Amino acid sequence: MALFQYWNINRFPEVFFINREEVMQMAKIGSKATYHRCLRNLDDWKYILYLPSHNPYKGSQIKMLIFSTTSEQVMNKPETANEQALVSNTNLFKQITNKKKPKLPKNKIDVIDFFKNKKWPASEALKFYNHYEGIGWKLGGKIKIENWQATAENWMLKANEIETLKKVPQNADNLQTCKVKDYDQPL
Repeated sequence: MALFQYWNINRFPEVFFINREEVMQMAKIGSKATYHRCLRNLDDWKYILYLPSHNPYKGSQIKMLIFSTTSEQVMNKPETANEQALVSNTNLFKQITNKKKPKLPKNKIDVIDFFKNKKWPASEALKFYNHYEGIGWKLGGKIKIENWQATAENWMLKANEIETLKKVPQNADNLQTCKVKDYDQPL
């Protein structure tokens, strides 16, 4: 679209010169590599004729296709080909992950069953379910929970840590200071 706008500004000449910075700004492209790749792709696909200039004072040449109007209606003529159809390899190397993970539990019973399988009481399962149901099944108020079972296992680990901290006796005076003070002693 940026090339078409540039072509329009120049009053549709057959061949015109472009300034890279201006076209990149019009196309909202920030990288020179992306700019050159897009122009080479358009040239390879025969949408434009791109003649790059290696002179910094002279822009690259672009020749656009001339789109004309006709009085006849364009018809789609289905033809059979003797050649094999080519398929794009753009998404060929992407990994396909189609694992069905349970994102959220269906109800309280699923959570209670999960906790019982891990040998945890149903009361802890209800605490977990009510807590996350109350905050909309999000972590930190922002990130949606992808796998509630992993979150439940983390809940169990944290509950174990809290229980071990409760068993440690707390000193009434954690600073361990004495009531009788000798101010003549250095710190």
